[in-house]
Order: sequence, then C-alpha cells, then structure tokens
Amino acid sequence: MPHKVLIAPSILSADFARLGEEIRAIDAAGCDWVHVDVMDGHFVPNISIGPGVVAAIRPHTRRVLDVHLMIAPADPYIEAFAKAGSDIITVHAEAGPHLDRSLQLIRSLGKKAGVSLNPSTPESAIEHVVDRLDLILVMTVNPGFGGQAFIPAMQDKIRRIRTMIGTRSIHLEVDGGITPQTAPLAAAAGADVLVAGSAVFKDKHYAGNISAIRTAATGARS
Repeated sequence: MPHKVLIAPSILSADFARLGEEIRAIDAAGCDWVHVDVMDGHFVPNISIGPGVVAAIRPHTRRVLDVHLMIAPADPYIEAFAKAGSDIITVHAEAGPHLDRSLQLIRSLGKKAGVSLNPSTPESAIEHVVDRLDLILVMTVNPGFGGQAFIPAMQDKIRRIRTMIGTRSIHLEVDGGITPQTAPLAAAAGADVLVAGSAVFKDKHYAGNISAIRTAATGARS
C-alpha cells in the first residue's frame, strides 16, 4: 500500500453555526484532511454549501481541504471552488459526459484531481482516466445524506480499484458509514483515506473518535 491511513472528517456532520470553531477543533484533534461535501439538491437529494463557505473556512486550517462535488454539472463551478482554497477537487463520474475534460480543468487550476463513483457505478467507468487522477473516491453509501450504513458489497469494488491503481501514487478514499467497526473493512480492502462524519462529530471527543477510527483501520492493514 503506497500511503498510510488518513482520516478526513466530513464537516457535513459539524455544527454549521460554529463551523470555523469546528474546523479548528478537528484540526487540533489530529485529522489529516478536512472533507467538504458539496451537494446541489439535483445530483443528490440534499443541498449543503458552496464556494463561499469553502473560502470562509480556509483560514481556519492548514490541513488539506478535500472538496467533494456532488453536483451536476460540475465544470461551471470548478474554478470557483479552486479559487476558494480547495486542495483536492473531486467530481463524480456520473455527473457529466466529459469526465476527462473535467479532470483536465481541475489540474489546469493547480489542484489535485479526484473522481468519485456511486455504489452502482462500476470501476470500468474510470479506466480511461486513471492516469489523470490523484484520488479515487468510492462511495460506500448512496450519496446525499450523512449517517447512513456502510454497504458491505463495496469491499470487493475497493479491492478491484486498488488493483487498478497498481503502483500509481493515487489515494483510494472511502466515504459512507465509516466507524471504528467498518474502517477495518475499507482499509483491509485497500482504502488509505477514510471519510467519517457522524463517527467523528457524534460527541465532543473528536481526538478520541479520530484515533479510534485510525487505530482500527491501521490494525486491519498490518
């Protein structure tokens, strides 16, 4: 495995009335990345935040801002999210007909490029763009809401994508239902970045919650 396990708390589960404070808290608690879920109420059945919020939280952390665009179309908004301070911008393979063009745009703006796959989308959908990727995000729930249960069938998909990546320096991220109980399943299958929302923000013990996920996942890879 090319990377250590990284924990990326999803701010979708944070207290939006105290978002800057919440970002500083997970930073201090030892998160590796900050995962930002952007939803449009069209591609997924929920509406969350836009580039203005990304710009507002950028000064509160020096951690990687891992911005997941669950929007369609994505291309008209990529530049705004890049200028807002995103470090990684991930688009969905299902969100438009020109995935290669979207990834070229992200990279032309100096950002790392990611692609996400919904549970029903096979990994064959991204075979032609693997060499343009810095990150592959496997959805282990159907996107749109936090607090859903991990879909066990996605373990085999994670394994197949890990094989597809081979020796390339591409992060394999998993998002959906990650807890200390499911983190080992994702990590053993080959994931090296774990997005966790409810499991981190469920109480104020952010450091302990992050550590529990990391320890469980790391143990599964040893």
